[in-house]
Amino acid sequence: MTTESAPRDHADAYPVDLEFPVLDAYAAGNAGVPYVYTYDSGAPGPHVMINALTHGNEVCGAITVKALLDLGVRPRRGKLTLSFANIDAYRTFDRRRPDASRYVDQDFNRVWTAEKLDDKTAISVELRRARALRPIVDTVDALLDLHSMHEKSAPLIVSGPLEKGIALARALGAPATVISDEGHPEGRRMRDYADFGDPLSTRNALLVECGQHWEPSAVTVAKDCTARFLVLSGVVDEADLPADWFAPKPDTMRVIRVTEPVVAKSMDFRFAAAYTGLETFEKAGTVIGWNGGEPVVTPYDNCVLVMPSLRQLRPGVTVVRLGQLIE
Repeated sequence: MTTESAPRDHADAYPVDLEFPVLDAYAAGNAGVPYVYTYDSGAPGPHVMINALTHGNEVCGAITVKALLDLGVRPRRGKLTLSFANIDAYRTFDRRRPDASRYVDQDFNRVWTAEKLDDKTAISVELRRARALRPIVDTVDALLDLHSMHEKSAPLIVSGPLEKGIALARALGAPATVISDEGHPEGRRMRDYADFGDPLSTRNALLVECGQHWEPSAVTVAKDCTARFLVLSGVVDEADLPADWFAPKPDTMRVIRVTEPVVAKSMDFRFAAAYTGLETFEKAGTVIGWNGGEPVVTPYDNCVLVMPSLRQLRPGVTVVRLGQLIE
């Protein structure tokens, strides 16, 4: 069975139930980079960054960052940076093809290595924007990168592979599921860039997948984890943020360690069922799909599927990651 060409739009399956705010009023910024604002309290403390629109169709972060700007939230200690990242992709959003605005030329969240950013022969909309943001990101102590997902899955914290990331996720306390992984074969994410990915550095970052791209509950999750991140970092006090941004914490958290990606060999990939994420298979050897006609099987007992999706299917793209529950 051969799948459709990527990207595939699923507007019928997942209606766009959120308004995409017009962000033109924030174009000037105040940090020397369009759509980026940095506020310095003048008091000692960390530099904290809340980033939205790593992908142009992931609107929950944009709604949250816009709300912080509109509320006039300012740090009591340290610095606070609020940013809209891939604004060019966001501007292309079309409700008839809502997946098409994920990026313009290449995935903004796969370019975050010094080698790629320093290679001036490589040119794209996303590289240009990443290079503009890089001097600011280089000074950030704690980054929260707000994302959402193709499929209607439970929210996730993506902590990265290091113990410091898992510890920060635990301290944040929500969402309830933590995914510890090495990233994607196609390139490095911003949350793993430079010192964020150095186990000896105190600089740290989390990526939160807040829910399906266009469901209102994704905004609720984005506001909750943003409020908790800001208070946890110490740059603001809880009273500085709207009380209704804070949702009840889950009773327990679980950590799933990704052991391997499943990468499409060609356009001929299909799953065995309509998976949306966090499905757990009790027995090793269970067939979960076919890759170029070859069965894809679970490599161990109690294997968890992490963010399965065929919406961006093409050769070399990760279509699902396989994980073990570690605690």
